[in-house]
Amino acid sequence: MPNIRKSLLQLIFSGSFMKRWNDKLRPMELVEIDKQAHKMIAAWMLFTLNSEHLEPHEKVKLGSDIVEGGIFEYLFRMVITDIKPPVFYRIKENPEHYRKLTEWVLKQLRPRLMPLGQEFWKRLKAYHLNPDETSLSYRILAASHMYASYSEFKLLKHLNQPDEEIVGIEESFRSRLESYSDLIGTQELLNSESTPLGRFADLCGRLRFQTRWSQTPRIPETSVLGHVYLVGTFAWFFSLEIGACPARRQNNFFAGLFHDLPELLTRDIISPVKKADPTIGDLIKEYEDQELETRIMKPLIENGYENLASRLGYFLGAETGSEFQSAAIIDGAAQKVTTEELDALYNEDSFDPRDGELLKLCDHLAAFLEAYNSLQNGITSAHLHQAYWRISQRYMENPVVAGIHVGPLLADFD
Repeated sequence: MPNIRKSLLQLIFSGSFMKRWNDKLRPMELVEIDKQAHKMIAAWMLFTLNSEHLEPHEKVKLGSDIVEGGIFEYLFRMVITDIKPPVFYRIKENPEHYRKLTEWVLKQLRPRLMPLGQEFWKRLKAYHLNPDETSLSYRILAASHMYASYSEFKLLKHLNQPDEEIVGIEESFRSRLESYSDLIGTQELLNSESTPLGRFADLCGRLRFQTRWSQTPRIPETSVLGHVYLVGTFAWFFSLEIGACPARRQNNFFAGLFHDLPELLTRDIISPVKKADPTIGDLIKEYEDQELETRIMKPLIENGYENLASRLGYFLGAETGSEFQSAAIIDGAAQKVTTEELDALYNEDSFDPRDGELLKLCDHLAAFLEAYNSLQNGITSAHLHQAYWRISQRYMENPVVAGIHVGPLLADFD
């Protein structure tokens, strides 16, 4: 059984510090964790569209491979992110050189990842040392990676004229994306400005513009886009720890990835405002639901993407009232269940289970790390201290949540 420790959470969070395109003029700081979130949102879209013909067990296997492969690639990039892409691709073209680089990266990662157990480590090594580049999961991740990087590039290309590299970079992105044109949805992502699917993907990417804790100075500043990746990835690792079935693990990841999607429409409203009065919280929720239906769900459905809209609704708790309410598909419909019922009765792929309590824990842990790292970097404010103390106290008083021993984990941060 994996043993989630402070070092792993900090490793995942470290993508918030890693700047991208730092040799180009940028309209804002672009960081690795935001790109990875946008990549996995695109990967979910391609996964959903390209798996409709598969048998249920094949679909679950593909989804698991995509989520785990995406996390493996993120961990790898935590080490090599400063290598410029043209240099990295040159290294990759030489199998011997690439293997040496990979072995060095794995050596750097091993101390932090060994608490996850030998099986996890074997899968990660095999993924990087002997990748199956023809598999559907690998190709979906590769196409999603290109799309997310190209989306960043389009934000800065007009600021970097004249720059002799710009034309070549854009041509490279487009040609690499074109090489995956057999995947359903890739052409729509390539021409994102003029297609409903592409516009939705680009809309999700705008969550990088929304700064978390906007009234509080922090280092690093984190965006809503980076935050949802933290929540999704934490949820996946904790799902491993509690022995969740494959469908439940990937549902928890994707639910985390989309849990703040309504903030595209309302911005990041802080909890004290939402909780100031029950009427205010209900009003905000009602507005979020209306805007979500009008601006996201309806355009997807009207353009033939009913399956995407349906899955989004499930992740966001449309039928159960909240993304933080556990659910399972029982007799063909999404129904509320408790964590205890999930563990005892519905922890099977056939029930398509999804955790709510665990997701809320991961949302709090992501906020805790945001506060903790700012405090560690010398930024102090009443908001940060209050958040750090409030979350610590909450889980010290209730040290076991959704099967996770949170108290000892947070004690590592003292």
